[in-house]
Amino acid sequence: MMAWGLLIIRLVIGVLFIGHGAQKLFGWFGGYGPKGTGGWMESIGVKPGVLMAVLAGLMELLGGALFAAGLFTPVAAALIVLTMLGAIKTVHGQNGLWATANGYEYNLVLIAAAVGIALTGAGAYSLDALLAG
Repeated sequence: MMAWGLLIIRLVIGVLFIGHGAQKLFGWFGGYGPKGTGGWMESIGVKPGVLMAVLAGLMELLGGALFAAGLFTPVAAALIVLTMLGAIKTVHGQNGLWATANGYEYNLVLIAAAVGIALTGAGAYSLDALLAG
């Protein structure tokens, strides 16, 4: 049952991160693409905006794909954690903890899940397990 639990956590978090990356990189799923996201990033002081939007999108897309697949799980978790730390530093941190005030509560939950999976391993239903043979 543990393998199924780890798979569910990895898939939900990984696929959602893929979606966030696709929003930034391609404008899919209601996103604004590199130009729109970059403009917003510049408006909050993150410069150069388009480059930072592309980098954030790549980290989310790659981190999410690796996390969902359970491949190079510590690297995937690190990409997710770095992305969330960036979101906390630039957007949510100044609003306190609670999500009801646009705080960093949700970012912290994602960090905890990513670190937890990295520390326990991706589970039996992962490419890491398959490659370990």
